[in-house]
Amino acid sequence: MTGPEVDVPALVEGVRAGKRASVSRAITLVESSRRDHREAARELLAELTRGEAGVQSPAVRVGISGVPGVGKSTFIESLGRLLTADGNRVGVLAVDPSSVRTGGSVLGVKTRMGRLSADPNAYIRPSPTAGTLGGVARATTQAMIVLEAAGHDVVLVETVGVGQSEVTVAGMVDTFLFLALARTGDQLQGIKKGILEIADVVAVNKADSDREAEARVAARDLSQALHFVYSRSAGWVPPVLTCSGLEGRGIDEVWAKVLEHRDSLGEDGLATKRAEQQLAFTWALVRDELDQRLLHSAGVAAIRDEVRAAVLSGDLAAPLAADRVLAAFDGR
Repeated sequence: MTGPEVDVPALVEGVRAGKRASVSRAITLVESSRRDHREAARELLAELTRGEAGVQSPAVRVGISGVPGVGKSTFIESLGRLLTADGNRVGVLAVDPSSVRTGGSVLGVKTRMGRLSADPNAYIRPSPTAGTLGGVARATTQAMIVLEAAGHDVVLVETVGVGQSEVTVAGMVDTFLFLALARTGDQLQGIKKGILEIADVVAVNKADSDREAEARVAARDLSQALHFVYSRSAGWVPPVLTCSGLEGRGIDEVWAKVLEHRDSLGEDGLATKRAEQQLAFTWALVRDELDQRLLHSAGVAAIRDEVRAAVLSGDLAAPLAADRVLAAFDGR
């Protein structure tokens, strides 16, 4: 049952009214791992999406990633301010690298985007991963639903670097934007990590006044690399642009390409993409729930210390230990 401390109907009303405090409480709720909170979160999301089955959200969902030091936060702040000045309501979710040991995360997003944080038409929220990609899928996707229900027509999801979490985020947005730097190795690094294969738009950031020529050379090299990757594709080939988040130059051109990519999907293509994302999210939720049930299983708890000691002493091999844990979970 829903915990007495969570008034779901009042929370739904507050979110739909666009109240920041309600949005914050709702996102905190969907991120929580407490069982009563998870049940309340399911009720909340069901209410927020009631009557919308098969109805496509008009919000523009964009994932943004890049190598460390590329200036993602500066770029997002410039982009966010450009969008709010044009009448949009912008939500920013920053996927933070939660510690596997402590569950803590680096939550300095609002400090890095000080001016955008103060904008009444923008909402910025760090989204800790809780150490798992399942945590990214569950928390971030559900936070997106809350933001869209609150009237945000653009949702930007920032990831912390280049890695598997980028693939996860790319699977929950309409367009994935990859930011690069004009420095040796970035192009090859992007291809090696597979990021360029999931990027829809690429922008060489920090093309400041004194580094614009260098950025254009990097953009040309990246463009050639992308044409090689997509040489057999008849569809969308990711364009490569240059921009300066610090100086605010080229940001509008990058956004225009993001919208152009989204338009290229067509209404049916976008609907199909989002439907497939919902199916993938369904299985992510199943895996996440199974993980929680395993964690709280009385049968598993009864043998956990014994299995741990046997594995650490070398008396029990990992595959056999896993079989014992699963058997305890199944009640065998």
